[in-house]
Amino acid sequence: MAEHRVLFVCLGNICRSPAAEGVFLHLVKQRDLVDSFVVDSAGTGGWHVGQPADQRMQAAANRRGIHLPSRARQLAMSDLTSFDLILTMDQDNLDAVQSLSREAGGRSTATIQPMLGYARRHQTRDIPDPYYGGEAGFEHVLDLLEDACEGLLETLTNPAKHPE
Repeated sequence: MAEHRVLFVCLGNICRSPAAEGVFLHLVKQRDLVDSFVVDSAGTGGWHVGQPADQRMQAAANRRGIHLPSRARQLAMSDLTSFDLILTMDQDNLDAVQSLSREAGGRSTATIQPMLGYARRHQTRDIPDPYYGGEAGFEHVLDLLEDACEGLLETLTNPAKHPE
């Protein structure tokens, strides 16, 4: 049984959060920890439900040997109890998930945090949405996510090294 249930959240669930899911799954597989994790992604909006990750994000991830397996879905109230940790890509999505959590009241059990709180090399607060930009934006997002996902995995697998 998985000991960690992690959900990555962005706006439409076709760029940043599926990339975070893919990067994290890649790291988990490299360390042979697949059985310790349930990993998923979702969007606060429902515009792209059922769609695969943006082709440009898939191409950027593929160049790094990272597969993006998810199909877009919208964040659901049940995610607030199904996942231990919900990580958001920017302040707007953090606000949206926290608002849903307040709406759920005492039923919400997930810890909700910004993804970049786990970054070690980057000091920025938000992962920018690359959707309307060029190829460099997708590469930058992956750089940020690789940093944050490495920090996240280290924190979750070595909690004594990172007291809350």
